Amino acid sequence: MQDLKNAPIGIFDSGIGGLTVAKAVIDALPHEDIIYFGDTARVPYGIKSEETVRAYALQITNFLLKRGVKMILIACNTVSASAKEEIIQAAGDIPVLDVITAGTRNAVSLPNHKNIGVIGTLGTVNSRAYVEAIHAFDTTIKVKQQACPLLVPLAEEGWIDNEVAIQTLHHYLDEFKGSGIQSLILGCTHYPLFKEIIPKILNGEGVEIIDSAESIAASAKAKLAELDLLNTTGGDFRCFVSDRPQRFHELAERFLGRSLSSVEVVALD
Repeated sequence: MQDLKNAPIGIFDSGIGGLTVAKAVIDALPHEDIIYFGDTARVPYGIKSEETVRAYALQITNFLLKRGVKMILIACNTVSASAKEEIIQAAGDIPVLDVITAGTRNAVSLPNHKNIGVIGTLGTVNSRAYVEAIHAFDTTIKVKQQACPLLVPLAEEGWIDNEVAIQTLHHYLDEFKGSGIQSLILGCTHYPLFKEIIPKILNGEGVEIIDSAESIAASAKAKLAELDLLNTTGGDFRCFVSDRPQRFHELAERFLGRSLSSVEVVALD
């Protein structure tokens, strides 16, 4: 069991966005070793078929399992919507957590919140994965979704609070004005970068912002504690990508707010 305690947590995404999950996990579990994989050769996943996304996700899952991870965190909303069950099956006894389930549980746990907003990529919104997940808890909750495809490239350019970003956020979030939403789920791992500006765009309507990255980090901590698998001696962070390590390295340091020693390129089987 001690060896398993010292095993790393595996986190993966289609690219860079899942680093918001990695950052939240580092903050919540500073003594855990982490292996992060970003599929930068095949990003974005949101425009690909579910069959293709499943195939990619299972390749990455096998990569992480070969490296002896004790837990897998799906830090990609598209994969969470399309391939969660296949990943759970492939992982066997290794616990698998995903951002959609974590964010949903956080949102529905808020007392008397019966009107929830969701923003995400076109793929996530069209999948209705959050709507189904929320209604699995409570069918009486109203859910209003809005696809925000331009936020991902803005986040990766570092355009978080300039005029272009503010106008784009207004374009998307104005759809929620007058809707009565009580909470807003950030249904894409890039979106926490806009977490400070979004409440201002919503004009201080008292909307609770649900950060799925923080939600899954809290879920991971609780699950590891339940299984008596919390590490107290680690803290190593390793990044792997399928292409463009230099660009990833530059963006990763922005997302994480810390320097990285290296980013390794690997070919998936």
